[in-house]
Amino acid sequence: MAGGPVAFVLGGGGVLGAVEVGMLRALFRARIRPDMVLGTSIGAVNGALVAADPTEAVTDRLVRLWASPEASEVYGDSVARQLRRFAARTHLHSPRPLRRLLENELGEQTTFADLKVPFRCCAANIERAAEHWFHSGPLVPAVLASASVPGLLPPTEIDGRHYIDGGVVNSIPVGEAVAAGATQVFVLQVGRIDRELTPPRRPWEIAQVAFEIARRHRFAREMAAVPDGVEVHVLPTGGLEPRDDSPWAYRDMAAVGRRISRAYTASRRYLDSLAR
Repeated sequence: MAGGPVAFVLGGGGVLGAVEVGMLRALFRARIRPDMVLGTSIGAVNGALVAADPTEAVTDRLVRLWASPEASEVYGDSVARQLRRFAARTHLHSPRPLRRLLENELGEQTTFADLKVPFRCCAANIERAAEHWFHSGPLVPAVLASASVPGLLPPTEIDGRHYIDGGVVNSIPVGEAVAAGATQVFVLQVGRIDRELTPPRRPWEIAQVAFEIARRHRFAREMAAVPDGVEVHVLPTGGLEPRDDSPWAYRDMAAVGRRISRAYTASRRYLDSLAR
């Protein structure tokens, strides 16, 4: 592999983001460390923790976090409560459990400047209808904004503007890593980019398929634009399960351990092949 600044790019994907923990463990055990970390949505949550502690120890912390009751509470409301909230507002879940989790793990007063390596996270700004990158100031509100999935969580307000999940505009931000000066980019993604889509058959699949087309198109365009001298490595997940495409997959925490283990094994095998 070439030298130069190393970027870890952590994409969005909800509960499927557990695979990124396995990938991180494989990277650290292969003695690959980030000079910068970029994240979107759940990738911003995982990525902020990595930027705070860019060592293998963070993977143990992430494993505990993903298996914790606090993580289950993020989308843990009963269906009845979700429907009552959605009828009165625009979202199914309260943002309070996720904010508490972030404050406990990152520190309520932590800023981007406190992190050990540079970190930036992507959100979609509603008022400007534009991609927005947070890289300074308070950390927790920025990460919460990046992970504010439309319909599941309300927009996050910061300085009078409102932000929703960065996956809407840039789910796997390879181009931003290149623009920041990275010459080695390791992409940690949830595994949907290489799975063939099928036409929607149920009402909820319409938005899902449309979103997948949009995010894959952006990723393919950015990969095609990677300049000479920059290496991009897309780490494998080790495979997903059919139920991962269910509309309730975002609440399924039971498969977390399997996802982490499969992704670690597949990514370690990939990285070993690069070393050879």
